[in-house]
Amino acid sequence: MKNISVLGSTGSIGKQTLDVIRAKGNRLKAYALCADSNAALLAEQANEFMPKVVGIANGEKYSELKEKLSYSPEIIVGKNAACDCGGLDEVDLVINAVSGVAGFEAIALARWKRKLIASANKESLIYLKSILTNPQPLIHWPCGDLAILPIDSEQSAIFQLIEGDPDIENNMLDRNKIESIILTASGGPFYNMPIEKMCDITVEDALKHPTWNMGKKITIDSATLFNKGLEILEAACLFGLKHDKIEVVIHPQSVVHSMVRFTDGNVKALMSVPDMRGAIQYALTYPRRRRRIIDRLDFSNLNLSFSAPDCEKFPAIRLAYDALREGRILPIVYTAANEAAVELFVKNQTGFLDISKRVEYAMNKTYTCKSMTIDAIMNIDRLARIYATEWRDSV
Repeated sequence: MKNISVLGSTGSIGKQTLDVIRAKGNRLKAYALCADSNAALLAEQANEFMPKVVGIANGEKYSELKEKLSYSPEIIVGKNAACDCGGLDEVDLVINAVSGVAGFEAIALARWKRKLIASANKESLIYLKSILTNPQPLIHWPCGDLAILPIDSEQSAIFQLIEGDPDIENNMLDRNKIESIILTASGGPFYNMPIEKMCDITVEDALKHPTWNMGKKITIDSATLFNKGLEILEAACLFGLKHDKIEVVIHPQSVVHSMVRFTDGNVKALMSVPDMRGAIQYALTYPRRRRRIIDRLDFSNLNLSFSAPDCEKFPAIRLAYDALREGRILPIVYTAANEAAVELFVKNQTGFLDISKRVEYAMNKTYTCKSMTIDAIMNIDRLARIYATEWRDSV
């Protein structure tokens, strides 16, 4: 039985993680559940899965949570709830399903406590890699020394395609044998829309993703392709690859989750129906594969298409490569500025096309940082959000 702490259990990835635990209940135990403020759903989940520990970050929701619980678990309240739930001694695996940068401190503490981590949170991995003095990638081999398991379908696909490769020796992947990795992107709902019509895109429009059912932030990021930009940075952190070894292709069907191009000319691809529970199950049951809970891929009427991304209409990918080339401060700026810009868009305080303009403006500002400590990173984060917010006043 594997004890699991689910950070962000009431979000999209958190709920799908519990789907997997429900289906594999004889092997997986939800030992701790933690959420930000959705006390009603958190209590409902706790009453079903009976975790030993329940955490809620919003202290004002404590009374509601306690009232709705049908039993008496240990309850952790306050801004450190995720850190505390992720650091429990009894926990074998920490699922980081927290949205945005908010999950950074929790994943940093879990790593410090040598916990196995499965993360769907790109932002946290980008920030985590920036504070580590060890130049090695976040993923280590062999299996026993693995610190991070990716849950993003694209990164999970890359990991599965590389895992077990004979060129993994002495705990290191021979990256000279990889010509590139190829991240697939659905293109979102507006990829074929003329740019002159994109000025009128509303929040409601942006939340209608054609293939994936995800949370609000990641759905909007998919519509702008910032989600793919963050995945470029995430892939560099996880696999230790430079910008010239990371490709992006548009693949609207979302059946091929990613590919690896090897130097001998062969390309490996991982395929399944577009269902996040496949990647989540692989992370939860790793290193073993268990019987599927997702639908079987039907090849009888399957048409797949691929095309190059339009980086002029969607600058997010170009900006991500710019950030990765700099590699130190700009990945933090890119991440924080995007989060601030999306928040403004959700509040109807900026336009859809302005999101990338705000990020680029923040990336063009000057930042100084002698050493990448947590305090220094969070100061860069703070400044980037300020610059992204003030963009309108500058033009």
